[in-house]
Amino acid sequence: MSAATDPPVRDVVEKHRFDEARLHAWLKAAVPEVGDTLRVQQFQGGASNPTFLLTNGEGRRYVLRKKPPGQLLASAHQVDREYRVMKALDDLIPVPRMRALCEDPEVIGTAFYVMDYLQGRIFRNAALPGLDPAERAAIYDDLNATLAKLHKVDFEAVGLGDYGRPGNYFERQVARWTRQYRDAATQDIPAMDALIAKLPTRIPADQSVAIAHGDYRLENVMYHPTEPRIIAVLDWELSTIGHPLADIAYNGFIWRSHSPHWGSLDGVDFATSGIPTEAEYVARYCERVGRDTIEDWPFLMAFSIFRLASIGQGVYARTLAGVLASEREAVNGCPPLAEQALAILEGRE
Repeated sequence: MSAATDPPVRDVVEKHRFDEARLHAWLKAAVPEVGDTLRVQQFQGGASNPTFLLTNGEGRRYVLRKKPPGQLLASAHQVDREYRVMKALDDLIPVPRMRALCEDPEVIGTAFYVMDYLQGRIFRNAALPGLDPAERAAIYDDLNATLAKLHKVDFEAVGLGDYGRPGNYFERQVARWTRQYRDAATQDIPAMDALIAKLPTRIPADQSVAIAHGDYRLENVMYHPTEPRIIAVLDWELSTIGHPLADIAYNGFIWRSHSPHWGSLDGVDFATSGIPTEAEYVARYCERVGRDTIEDWPFLMAFSIFRLASIGQGVYARTLAGVLASEREAVNGCPPLAEQALAILEGRE
């Protein structure tokens, strides 16, 4: 299937269980319409923040996202930031309605937030099988348009002026993901060492600033059940005040990815499928935001993949530690990503 409409849930797994009665008591005070009955189920998968479906006695549904259990990497899993940015963007960008944030770890063991559940389609296969070319074109066009719309939001005006530090975004990000990679390292990866040395020497002079989603891709947005229209941008964990070109390059990685788990367009005929090429997609984004050129696209793409490699190393380390929500086999995706990023940076791909 190319999309999902019914929530893929299961009973809460043992390592993510919490005091549901205590949660219910807290929710009844914070969101009174929850009422006297509450069922808790866990969404399947999820390599970062465990996510749960809450259903009350009238069948009304909510989504709860919390930090994972165990020792966490620095500056990771900040669910309070997810809540804040989505609340600020309500009515500007398609996001779920935020209901409540709990920063008291005594309630269920970690901080969490609750938002409305939305019914829609999430496309897991980037090739969009089963759809006609016009639908595919419209789906990718709205993905593009929504990102451009986000980058044009006046973050000061919506109360996000202190959501991140404007300027020197790539310098700070390279340093951050270098630290996180090293904190989670389980083996020597020469390509990562080379990227850590070379990326800081290639940072573009462009210092554009915008709300950066940080994980913007097809699988992290929800479309209307029948229309090629985004109704929710999800997974804001990595969002900040950052560089818009980091988002468009990361979004563009789908054209370079060879991983069916992350998403890939390998084998797609761009002439007939309705899906744009990478160059067409990036050009349309530039038109929408009024940008004439993009300096050093290979750096931007290599940086995006380097960041993914660092995240992959962290996921692998947490899998080995037994705290990952995903049930996939523990495979370290960092080395091949690092090799690809280095090849792009050096002009070999």
